[in-house]
Amino acid sequence: MKSHPSSYDPYAGNMLIKGLGPILSPEEASRKLVDMPMRPPSDIGSIPRHIRLHMLQDLRRLHLPSLEGIQTHQTMDLMIRQNYKHIDPTLPSTWTLKGGETSQIWKRSGSPAFGAAVEGISGAGKTEAITRALHLFPRIIEHDSFPKMAGAHTQVTWISTDVPPGGKSIDLAVALMNAWMRTTGSNRFEDSLKRKSPRVGMAMLEEWRQVASSHFLGFLHLDEVQNFFKLSPLELRRGRKERDATQELSVQEDQSLRWLLNLMNVWQIPLLVSGTPDGIGALTKRLSTTERFVTSGFHAFKHFADPASTGFRNTFLTPLSAYQYVANPLKMTDDLATLIVEKTGGVQRLIIALWVAAHRVAFERKDDDLRIQDFADAADTLLSPIGPAVIALRSNNPMMMARYEDLTARDHNFWQNFWSNRP
Repeated sequence: MKSHPSSYDPYAGNMLIKGLGPILSPEEASRKLVDMPMRPPSDIGSIPRHIRLHMLQDLRRLHLPSLEGIQTHQTMDLMIRQNYKHIDPTLPSTWTLKGGETSQIWKRSGSPAFGAAVEGISGAGKTEAITRALHLFPRIIEHDSFPKMAGAHTQVTWISTDVPPGGKSIDLAVALMNAWMRTTGSNRFEDSLKRKSPRVGMAMLEEWRQVASSHFLGFLHLDEVQNFFKLSPLELRRGRKERDATQELSVQEDQSLRWLLNLMNVWQIPLLVSGTPDGIGALTKRLSTTERFVTSGFHAFKHFADPASTGFRNTFLTPLSAYQYVANPLKMTDDLATLIVEKTGGVQRLIIALWVAAHRVAFERKDDDLRIQDFADAADTLLSPIGPAVIALRSNNPMMMARYEDLTARDHNFWQNFWSNRP
C-alpha cells in the first residue's frame, strides 16, 4: 500500500478550507486545548492570604481536555471540512444551492447533511470543550476575490449561541441575528431587530439563513437546546412514577426544530447541538428525521463517578493538586479523592468550586496548610446550596435527578456570589 506524507491534504485546492489551517492530530489538538494557569510560586507562604484568594480565581480557566473533548473537536473538524468539500464555490452546483432553487436542491446526491450532538449535565464541561474547540478555527476568513462575485468576500466560519429561554422561532431568530453581528462586527440585522411592526419568527430565521448561506457559514453551534422544550411543573413531576421520569419535556414550538432540520438537509449548514441529557433526549425523539442531528457523531460528557478511575485521579486530580496556595500542601490520597467525588458528584465545575472553597476555609486559621477536613467543611458551608443536586446525581435515581439536576445550572446568583473576588 502506498503511504502518503504527513503533509498530504485531502482538501487541496478548496478555497473555503484553505484558511482553516492544517488538520490537527488528536495529540496536537490536545496540546492546543489544554489551559493551565500559572502555578503558585514557591514562596507562596510569603504572599498575604487575601491576595492568594484572588490568585485562586485563575482556576476558573483551568481546562484539561478529556478524551471526549478531543473527539468532539475531531467531529467538528470533520463536519466543517467535509461540508465545505461539497459546497466548493468553484462548482456550478454550489451556486444552485446558494440561489435557493429548492426543487433542484432536493434532487442533488452525494451531499450529506452534517449534524452532531453533545450532552452532559450542567458543569460536566461540554460547553467549555466546544467553545475551546471552536476557537481552534478562525471565525472569519477574508477573500480578496471570490467566484461569481466582484471584489472581496467574507467567509464566516462558525457561529455559536445559546437557544434562548422560550425556544420559539422569534427568540431563536433574535439570538442568531445578535450572534452574527457580534461575530462579524456588522450591523446587518439592526433594521430587522428594531422593526416596530409585528415580527414573524420564521421570516426572520429565513432572512438570517440567506445571509449565513451567502457568507458560506461553515458551522452553527446551538447550546442549551433543552430550552426548545418546557418542563412540567415540579408538583406534577413529583407525582409521576419513576418509569415516567424521562417524559418530562414537551416542545415549545415545532417550527424552530423543523427549520433546523431544513438548515442541515436543504441548505447544508452543519449543526452541532449541545445540552443536558433531558434536552438532547427530547430533541432526538421529537421528530422522525432527527437522526440527522447525530449523523456526524454523538458525545456524552460524563462526571467522575469513580474516585479511583484513571480519568479522575491521573487526568484531572493530579494536575489540579499542583494548585495549592498554601505553604504546606496537602498530599493527594485515596481518602481525599473519595471525599471530593462524594461532595461534588464528580462534576468538574463543582470540583473546582470545592477546591477554591477549601482554600477559603483554610485561610481562616493560623496554620498555613490545607487539610482534608477543609474540603468537608467547605462542602457543608460554602457549597451547601448545591448539596441536594449532588445527592440526586449520586443516587442515579431518575426522579431525584428530575427534581434537582437543574439546581447548579439555573441558580446564577449563587455562582456569581461564589466566584466574586471579595475576600
